[in-house]
Amino acid sequence: MRTVETIAEARQAVGQARAEGKTIGFVPTMGAFHAGHLALMRKARRECGFVVVSVFVNPTQFGPCDDFERYPRDLKADAEMAKAEGMDLVFAPSAAELYPEGFETYVEVGKLGQILEGASRPGHFRGVATVVAKLFGIVSPDRAYFGMKDYQQFKLIQEMVRDLDFAVEIVPCATVREPDGLAMSSRNTYLSKDERAAAAVLRRALKLAQERVRAGERDAEALRMEMRRLIESEPLARVDYVAVVDPETLEAVERVGDSVVIALAARFGNTRLIDNTLIQVGR
Repeated sequence: MRTVETIAEARQAVGQARAEGKTIGFVPTMGAFHAGHLALMRKARRECGFVVVSVFVNPTQFGPCDDFERYPRDLKADAEMAKAEGMDLVFAPSAAELYPEGFETYVEVGKLGQILEGASRPGHFRGVATVVAKLFGIVSPDRAYFGMKDYQQFKLIQEMVRDLDFAVEIVPCATVREPDGLAMSSRNTYLSKDERAAAAVLRRALKLAQERVRAGERDAEALRMEMRRLIESEPLARVDYVAVVDPETLEAVERVGDSVVIALAARFGNTRLIDNTLIQVGR
């Protein structure tokens, strides 16, 4: 496995693999690897002949009140884990490499990027779309792997690929969870012991929604309010949003149809966590 920092080196390595007839898999990350990242790598390894993992904490997707400066960074540990998973290339560029002096071109996102996370974090998805577009241009993958914990991000990248005609298949990967159900996240390391215990309420709220739908509840507002009350019963939780939305448009629905996504965000101390579940009625 190689670790490279420049666009030229990454393109050279990928170009050589493609010349050898290998399918290119790509796992874009911000590093601080956990079991969720490793699951993406393993799936990519099974399906592709040459797998690239990027490690880049993207400044353009962080707002002024976000945690860019304290976001965990440990490239040495990440590279060791990537090597253990059989990755072929780690691309770890600097901010100056991806955003050189004079950089002024961004990918503007539409309605899908303005709601839920987009409403809570203005400009976030503009930064996400821009960096992913740049990485796709550098790596030129056949398949790119994204975790479903960031469901809105997954849908937005799908939309960008369709609208801008990228020749890449976006592969969804199931959310990997801790034993108590908390979704794996690099930000979980920020939580104190008490906050970590409290954060398990998010999964309980999602399971409550699943149970209520199985029992026949179809009123989206009733589901939303039940979940919100459960989360707010945890003293250390501060709810950002709880939403019941269409799986494709992410617009709020009044009634649960054949399928629905329950999405939520909450803060525990200074740490903001997100989670979601896709509910398919009858399954």
